[in-house]
Amino acid sequence: MTTASQDTDARPNVTVIGLGEMGSALAGAFLAGGHRTTVWNRTPEKADPVVAAGAVRTGTVRDAVAASPFVVVSVQGNAAAREVLEAAGDALAGRAVVNLTDGTSDEARAVAEWVEGQGARYLHGQIMTIAPGIGGADTVIFYGGSGAVFDQWRPTLGLLGGRSTLVSADAGVPTLYGMAVHGTMWGALNGFLHAAALLTSEGIEVKRFLDDAGPSVAALLASFPVLADEVDRGTYATEFGSLQHHRPSVEDLVRESEARHIDTVFPSYTLSLVERALADGHADDSYSRLIEHFRKPRS
Repeated sequence: MTTASQDTDARPNVTVIGLGEMGSALAGAFLAGGHRTTVWNRTPEKADPVVAAGAVRTGTVRDAVAASPFVVVSVQGNAAAREVLEAAGDALAGRAVVNLTDGTSDEARAVAEWVEGQGARYLHGQIMTIAPGIGGADTVIFYGGSGAVFDQWRPTLGLLGGRSTLVSADAGVPTLYGMAVHGTMWGALNGFLHAAALLTSEGIEVKRFLDDAGPSVAALLASFPVLADEVDRGTYATEFGSLQHHRPSVEDLVRESEARHIDTVFPSYTLSLVERALADGHADDSYSRLIEHFRKPRS
């Protein structure tokens, strides 16, 4: 039987820089997976809980980076990530750096370029869960950047999320994946809460609605692959469910909302999109045609 100590000795040291809510969860997952874990945080006392669990605290970023071949960064924004990594100096050379910091795709690419310029290999990750979900078998983390880092450190990355996936060699793509999920989420949540406001204005329980309308709601998610295919092909003509048939229903939703003193901004925006597409001659096209009205010409 392998002891915990022997198990830890068999695994390479890892370093976690940044011990906020998420960074602490990442360090905890590495410790639970048997890795010797070195940590650094700008506010040293934030490391106390993970140090109590077995992590090793260092006084400088340079010492933390030098301690491990695998360095994970989880701080507030990519400007801060760049700043703390600069403090490591030439200790970065030869390391695998995994940046799990939020920001824009261009920011991720800029950090990647700088890190690689220091002689390190880079992987950017977008975590699709809150801190308690770290380590879950179904937790999704999108990665982009060095395929060699992802392949070499796949078991270690798997400790953070069972559905860790390399989506691109481009370090900016995981950020776009994450934003796409969040954009879909917020649109769906806003639509659902607007619907809930309508229902409750009539005294209808929202749970009862879901029980009765479950198949219709599920069908919405099932339509996403069809829309995706139309967008990817740039072909929008459809025999059924064209935009001209959407307009009356959206108009009804706006009028019903007004009558019930429910905010109309959400459905009115949808109506404006549909009307613009109809005015441009797309009456017989699928709803996916509206993607053209979200795009702006590049200057």
